[in-house]
Amino acid sequence: MNDPEQPIMRVFAAYQAAVATKDTEAFAALYDEHVRVFDLWGPWASDGVAARRAMAVDWLGSPGSARVLVETQDVRIFPADAVATADAFLTYRAVAADGRELRAMSNRLTWVLRLVGGAWKIVHEHTSAPVEPGTLKAILKR
Repeated sequence: MNDPEQPIMRVFAAYQAAVATKDTEAFAALYDEHVRVFDLWGPWASDGVAARRAMAVDWLGSPGSARVLVETQDVRIFPADAVATADAFLTYRAVAADGRELRAMSNRLTWVLRLVGGAWKIVHEHTSAPVEPGTLKAILKR
């Protein structure tokens, strides 16, 4: 019997691979044309795959020769026929060409995905981090 969570786990794996290889086209291909993103960084919201692609070009180009590795923890998937939700904790690690970790941060992720032409596409993404009440600073270490 097929595991209904496996197609969504493949989206997570494709996300990790696209980020690690700085493949902005593969990254953008994970998103629906009309995606809306509430990101931890940048604007209040962004709409459309073109905005997501532009963000990826800036983000994945920013570490120079370093690359970003994404680790997922505590992934939960709630699949249905044509719509699914998933949430997870992600850790992003900037790694130098020699393998040294330069920096790391964690955040929370929620995706809403829908089945489009046989492929799962992200139609909504929300990332966040808890805020320290006394300082109002984001907590980026889990």
